[in-house]
Amino acid sequence: MQYLTEVLTSFISSFGYFAVFLLMTAESALIPIPSEITMAFAGFLAGVGVMNFWIAVLIGAVGNLVGSLLAFYLGRAMGEEWIRGAIGKWGKWILVHEKDFDTALTWFKKYGQGITFGSRLLPIVRTFISLPAGIAEMNVVKFSIFTFVGSFLWSAFLAYLGLKLGQNWEVIDPYFRKFQFLIVGLGIIAVGFYIYSHLKKKRE
Repeated sequence: MQYLTEVLTSFISSFGYFAVFLLMTAESALIPIPSEITMAFAGFLAGVGVMNFWIAVLIGAVGNLVGSLLAFYLGRAMGEEWIRGAIGKWGKWILVHEKDFDTALTWFKKYGQGITFGSRLLPIVRTFISLPAGIAEMNVVKFSIFTFVGSFLWSAFLAYLGLKLGQNWEVIDPYFRKFQFLIVGLGIIAVGFYIYSHLKKKRE
């Protein structure tokens, strides 16, 4: 992780907003690059005047949306069987595992389309949720709105932590990994509340 952090921060330092966009796109396009590093470091750079905070957040969210749409259309075009075969054949080269895809598929079937918003707060699932959404042929406009809003909130949260922590921004990644189950729990509550509110409004 230390080596990965050094590589990513060096890339962002050299290429600025473009690097943020590219890394956040890759994360949502099934390449597990930690957004906790990308956006937290962008927040730190905003704190020292190298980047504009809100531009960095917006670019991070747009990157997530672009990457998610790539995965979404891959799932829609190729289907579940092909996706499983591809992960089995090539997944090891980009650290993509079939169990992660299964988790995303199960969550989408269990919680419905609202999980495309709530999953942006969850580790692992947020990277893969676009595949089952595409396979299920979810409405692309609704998918894009849910994805962008969730990604914007997540990017802003991480960047804000990096801004406030300053030179100590690197503590974010191990902290999130240590307490990922708590994050998952909070994410489930958020998704459950969204679904409950949506169903209640629909009944009314």
